[in-house]
Amino acid sequence: MILTDELCDRLCAAAREKSKEIGIDISFAISDENGLPRAYRRYGEALVLSITLVPGKAYTAAITQCKTKDVAAAAAEGASLMGIQTNDTKITLVAGGYPLFVNGKIAGGIGVGGGTEEQDCEIAEYVVSVFEKLAG
Repeated sequence: MILTDELCDRLCAAAREKSKEIGIDISFAISDENGLPRAYRRYGEALVLSITLVPGKAYTAAITQCKTKDVAAAAAEGASLMGIQTNDTKITLVAGGYPLFVNGKIAGGIGVGGGTEEQDCEIAEYVVSVFEKLAG
């Protein structure tokens, strides 16, 4: 298992560090390669909605092996994955979910929520960069 407890703790710390730098409270989730939960944190007064969204973002990123923003575009009316969320209600079409890869193989996914789309994605991209340094 790549996403050990220790690595998950480091990724949670990285998410918290970046959210503090930006000045927002977030919720953060990590799932394994099958979309199963590995870690969840709500920091400070993160938006209540983020509590339910971030586990779904991590799940979606892991099982689709794509950023949730990209899944949302593919799920739009007339697009290649239109209606995917009706087949799997855990799929979340909100930006802030990112897959984690090691040597081109899916290792899991993360979900960030509580800020704007840009803030959530900035934090997620930072966490992915930390993951790549630690797991690579």
